[in-house]
This record gives sequence, C-alpha cells and structure tokens, in this order.
Amino acid sequence: MKLHISAAVREKLANKTPPVAESEIVQCFANRTGNYLMDTRADNLTNPITRWFIAETDFGRILKVAFMPTVNGIVIKSAYDPNEVEKRIYSKYAYPVK
Repeated sequence: MKLHISAAVREKLANKTPPVAESEIVQCFANRTGNYLMDTRADNLTNPITRWFIAETDFGRILKVAFMPTVNGIVIKSAYDPNEVEKRIYSKYAYPVK
C-alpha cells in the first residue's frame, strides 16, 4: 500500500492538536476492523469518492482517516481525532468505536 500525502495535507496534519504523524495513519490502516464508509455529501464529492474509517493507532489513539483510492496508491485527504457524531455514524454503519 503506497500512501500519497501532499505537502498541503502534511502541513494540515502537523498543525492538528495533537499533530497526526504518517506512521499513525499507517497504523490505523493496519488496525482497521470495520468497513470503509463513503463521503457522498455534495460539498465533499471527489472522483474517486472519498472513503473514511475510524481506527486506533498502536498506542490507542483513535483517528478518523479520509482517503481516496487510486491506481497509484492511497491519497490521504485528512486524519484527525473524530468527534462524537463521526464515532456514532461509524459505529452505526461500519464497526463499534470506543
């Protein structure tokens, strides 16, 4: 799995509180147990459609990871600590979240 993270997204991840490291995103992909959900909101439509999931890092941090699958790998759009609404949605449609 090849991850592609643009300079703008890297900067956005670095400015999160706390920051999100690329290694944490990789861990979330490895630790994911639920399905991917698709972001079909009109304001967020992409081609291909953005997918997202919530998973834990190896150290127990819970992250929401948004990405687009491409023929060249996975393009990361964002990763951050999910809010309660996102956890509820993921728990309802994909997999229970702590």
